[in-house]
Amino acid sequence: MENRNDRPRQPKSRPFYDADNRPVPRPDNRRAEGRFDDRNDNRGESRDNSRSDNRGEGRGEYKPRYPHRPAADRGIDMLFGLRPILEALHAHRTLEKIYLLRGTKNSITQEITELAKEANVPVSLVPLEKLNDLTRKNHQGAVAFVSPIEYQPLDSILAGLYEEGKTPLLLVLDRITDVRNFGSIARNAECMGVHAIVVPSRGAAQINGDALKTSAGALNLIPVCREPNLKETLTFLRESGVQVVACTEKADASLEAQTVDMSGPLAVLMGSEEDGISPEYLKLADHKLRIPMAGQISSLNVSVASGIMLYEVLRQRLKSGQ
Repeated sequence: MENRNDRPRQPKSRPFYDADNRPVPRPDNRRAEGRFDDRNDNRGESRDNSRSDNRGEGRGEYKPRYPHRPAADRGIDMLFGLRPILEALHAHRTLEKIYLLRGTKNSITQEITELAKEANVPVSLVPLEKLNDLTRKNHQGAVAFVSPIEYQPLDSILAGLYEEGKTPLLLVLDRITDVRNFGSIARNAECMGVHAIVVPSRGAAQINGDALKTSAGALNLIPVCREPNLKETLTFLRESGVQVVACTEKADASLEAQTVDMSGPLAVLMGSEEDGISPEYLKLADHKLRIPMAGQISSLNVSVASGIMLYEVLRQRLKSGQ
């Protein structure tokens, strides 16, 4: 039987020496190469970054670290409780939407409803399950989302454009409900020189962090006007000398025919992802145009369609020297 002591010993690693020829400890190669640092000091950092940066790039659907928590709880744009929401309205903070517990009626909820109506903030009466899905904190039957942008009054913007000698170009969106579609449309609008985007106070996409990100910052640059009644808004625009052109696949006139002069004051009207522009709004349009297509699919994504329409407006304005 072989004696362990008879085995040849492995040579010890040679020590390092400093400038005075004194031995110094050899550094741990693994730590020097950063293996321990990556694993301990930056625990979770590289994984979080790779997970967020590669969403949709072959890794499947993104799954949050805490899937049991409602998505809204992970944001910082939420208010909950009757008193905080009431105080926010009194302070004229811009709220995106308010959810109140259905069946609850008292002096505070009544005051919240009245102030929200004055500020054009939509209020929805929802069951308790909806509020619990939004947050698991003590919401007291009231949850509100704070808007990341400040909405602007349309009449002031239009008057300012005329006073500055500019030719107004507005984009009116009828019930665009997809947040990323809205962000993409805002990006198109800013690139093509739109002066303001007009949305309804109800039935429109909530402007949140996803919308801001998809817009590539355009929502911080272009004014957004929230109007309680688009029918009255379109009537106001026409009475103010703004031509309303609706983009719809049901139109007889085609965009490439260039039968409509869009170099003057203009509002481009785009419809929802589901059923397009509402019939009552189509009746108020001065012109209806469709985008020509050669494929078998008969419709475009609304963000793509808005880009095509706005490009034609920009092309005509550049050609006319505006």
